[in-house]
Order: sequence, then C-alpha cells, then structure tokens
Amino acid sequence: MYKNFENYPDVLNVSDIQEILGIGRKQAYELVHSGEFHVIKIGKRIKVSKNVLINWIEGSNHYDKAN
Repeated sequence: MYKNFENYPDVLNVSDIQEILGIGRKQAYELVHSGEFHVIKIGKRIKVSKNVLINWIEGSNHYDKAN
C-alpha cells in the first residue's frame, strides 16, 4: 500500500527513503552516500529532509557535493 508524503515525518531516515522509493536497504544506503542530495549525519544515523527528497525526486534541486 502506498503512503502519501504527508504521512511521513519532516525528517526522514534511511528506512523511510527505502519505503518511499521502493528500493532495498543496500540501494537506500548507496543513495544517501552518493552525494545526490544533502544529508545530515548524527553519529551513525543518517537523516534527510523530506523536502530535499521530494525536490530530488521531482528533479528540481541538484545538490553539488562540496569537496
């Protein structure tokens, strides 16, 4: 069953991303480590703003990874 974006918290974790995109755990971790969008690391936890993910899905926001 598909959920609406409104049903998710404003700050997502990797399992939320996995569920939203319908991908596996390994793919979700590869995505958050890819530099495609801004992520926040809190210790070993990885968090992503729901708005950042939605913008990435819609192709309206390209995140340039700072080196």
